[in-house]
Amino acid sequence: MNRQTISQSTAQPSAEDLAALRENLHEQRLFRQEQLQQLAGPVTSRTEDRLQQQAASQIEVHIKLAASARMVLADVEAALKRMDDGSYGICHLCRRPIDRERLMIVPQARYCVRCQQVKEAIP
Repeated sequence: MNRQTISQSTAQPSAEDLAALRENLHEQRLFRQEQLQQLAGPVTSRTEDRLQQQAASQIEVHIKLAASARMVLADVEAALKRMDDGSYGICHLCRRPIDRERLMIVPQARYCVRCQQVKEAIP
C-alpha cells in the first residue's frame, strides 16, 4: 500500500485515506489479474515423468489459488464500485460506517467488525 500521510484518530476515512485506499485497491486488482493470468498458463516441468507425478497436487493448488484470487479480485472490484457510487465504508448489514482502522487494514471490507464477527459465527 502507498504509505501516504494518514489522518490520525478519526473514525471515518479522510479524503486522503480514501485516495490511498483507492490506490491500494487498484494495486490489488492488478496483482490478482496478473496472478490469474499466470495460473491460467501451462504448468511447466523439465521432464514428463516429473510433471505426471506432480500434476495432481499442482492442479489442486492452482485451482485453489485461482479461486482465491478470483474471490479477492471480485471483492476489490466491488469496493472500487462502492467508492464510485458513494457507498464505500458503509456496513452492508447494519448500515453504520465501517471504522477507518478496519478499512486501512482490509480496504475491501463490506462489514464492520461487529457484523463480520456475527456473520462468521453463523454456520
